[in-house]
Amino acid sequence: MENDPTSGEDDTDEYFVIPEEAVQYLPAEWRDQIQAMAADGRAVLKSVDRELSQLSRLSFASITLVTLKHIKRRLTDYRFAPTMDSILENEMLTGAFAVTYVRLQEGGAGSGFSRGALPEHLRPFHDEIVELRNKRFAHNAGHHTVHEAMEIGFAEQRFEVHLGAELRIQIGGAPEWQELVDFVDGLIADRMDKVMAKLAEKTGLEWTLPKGPPPEDMRQLN
Repeated sequence: MENDPTSGEDDTDEYFVIPEEAVQYLPAEWRDQIQAMAADGRAVLKSVDRELSQLSRLSFASITLVTLKHIKRRLTDYRFAPTMDSILENEMLTGAFAVTYVRLQEGGAGSGFSRGALPEHLRPFHDEIVELRNKRFAHNAGHHTVHEAMEIGFAEQRFEVHLGAELRIQIGGAPEWQELVDFVDGLIADRMDKVMAKLAEKTGLEWTLPKGPPPEDMRQLN
């Protein structure tokens, strides 16, 4: 509830929060005004329920996109070393990237995107990530970059089994993956802008969505 402009106060940006259960104790004219405003607000929200549902689904996609961008940044900053820890670090980041990308692409209830929405030159890299996710990271389904390398030796009436595997790795991910992430970022942003424009068109009211870098306290988490 905004300050009363007739009170002589200059600061009109200050708001007071009144719990709903306290409204009944306000003066009648205040109570009637607040209840009328609440009813009007509920009617407006009900008229754009479909658009708000779309916006909610896109917000979940945005969260997944933020995760994907963070993983890609980690992959880009990755520096290879000839150690098992380094190899496993790259494997972990690549797997996380592939799984998160496919989760974003498949979406849910219309929040994903199709292969056809991508520029033609990026589609092979999209296919590469999907195959990585399906055959190497989500399932052991015979991806061409993984080969079993078990060896069996026999000596002194005893068989010795040596388990192993041959892995082909892409250090830091393919360079084109960044372009793919940037395009999907723009695709989701464009969808959100269209929903916001539809909200304004249907209600005749202004709708805003904060944009820009995250708050300082959120950036410190990265």
